[in-house]
Amino acid sequence: MAISIFDLFKIGIGPSSSHTVGPMHAAWLFVEALRDKGLIDRVERVEVQLFGSLSATGIGHGTDSAVIMGLMGQKPATIDPAIVIPTIETLKESGTLHLDSRREVTFDWSRDMQLHPDSLPRHPNAMRLIVHAGEQVLYQNTFYSVGGGFVIDEAQAEAGELDVDNTRLPYDFNSAVELLALCKEHNLRISELVLENEKAWRSEEEIRSGLWRIWQAMSECIQNGLSHEGILPGGLNVKRRARRKHQRLLAMAERPDLITTTLSAMNWVNIYALAVNEENAAGGRMVTAPTNGAAGIIPAVLYYYMNFQAGACERDAVEFLLAAAAVGILCKKNASISGAEVGCQGEVGSACAMAAAGLAEVMGGTPEQVENAAEIGLEHNLGLTCDPVGGLVQVPCIERNAIASVKAINAAQLALEEDGEHFISLDKVIRTMRDTGRDMQDKYKETSRGGLAVNAIEC
Repeated sequence: MAISIFDLFKIGIGPSSSHTVGPMHAAWLFVEALRDKGLIDRVERVEVQLFGSLSATGIGHGTDSAVIMGLMGQKPATIDPAIVIPTIETLKESGTLHLDSRREVTFDWSRDMQLHPDSLPRHPNAMRLIVHAGEQVLYQNTFYSVGGGFVIDEAQAEAGELDVDNTRLPYDFNSAVELLALCKEHNLRISELVLENEKAWRSEEEIRSGLWRIWQAMSECIQNGLSHEGILPGGLNVKRRARRKHQRLLAMAERPDLITTTLSAMNWVNIYALAVNEENAAGGRMVTAPTNGAAGIIPAVLYYYMNFQAGACERDAVEFLLAAAAVGILCKKNASISGAEVGCQGEVGSACAMAAAGLAEVMGGTPEQVENAAEIGLEHNLGLTCDPVGGLVQVPCIERNAIASVKAINAAQLALEEDGEHFISLDKVIRTMRDTGRDMQDKYKETSRGGLAVNAIEC
């Protein structure tokens, strides 16, 4: 299984990669199949069925709206987030869905948007789309949103495929041990090795420009988060804090003292992470990194580096993301980056490890030190549950990204002070994340049926 860096870092919208980006993309793929089969003009009714985690937290994560927008031909990378709410309101009032943005079909929200609490056997994030012509079922398919915006359909699931890309890579690796051995054998840094693999799909110029666009999208998300204020949607009445904290920190910087100087780095990184995840919670433009729920960690750490490290440049941003991707690839291949599969350790834990690796790389770390940084970042997120209050990616998700961003910097610092030798390997920690996720009760895996999600609710 070959995974591109652009599979891990995808531009989309909030609030969730597995519950918003993935379902929208799946619905778009469904429409593409209808188009290819010449069925669009025969469709009279569309039926949407959401199962398991997509049903349990789908409303709070915008899954229902995302599927509709995908059926209308919208894609996560290009949709204008501002059109979603008014489009859905119009559809509910009219009872008409514009399939592929052109074919008017009947859509009764109370009948055709179905939430099924039970999970399908293959994956907790499942959805089935069915189109009818009168009483006849024209076509149907089942999709699984397997984390980070990745989607597979029923045929791929039956074949046991998590990814259909069988591209041969020059330096393919399935473990950190293999990655380090390849770096040593070919005298490559981790970012250099990932870059060479990425050339199997596109030119170096395309890779660098594409990653710079990813970084620009991350930066814009931070800037948007720092400029907006008010209450986040969803009913929890969570206030945006990034803008207020940013203004306060700017004022404090003009009157430095020991405390403000000591805490400055932590404060800046906290604010950057809050800004991203508040934008995510509001359904804004995002980059999966590797998921939306954990999308603030890598941007916060890299934004801090790019703004405060003397001489930081475009090359640094690219190398940071390349090294981070190596860790994300390992987490996805050998465990999961899906909160619905392994809890938040798979999202925030993986992102923390990726950010730690990226920072260690641009700070001049050896491959062994970069691997150690990732190991520290992931190890100290093991067992983290995914229990969003009200099914919204707000509490505890927003603060959790801030905490993990600081943790990633600390992990990189600890690793860079050593020679790369350490007691527990990254491979063992990833394996432990997989095993812990397997043993974790389902109520702690993005269902809002356990943990903070139930204890935070007042009777």
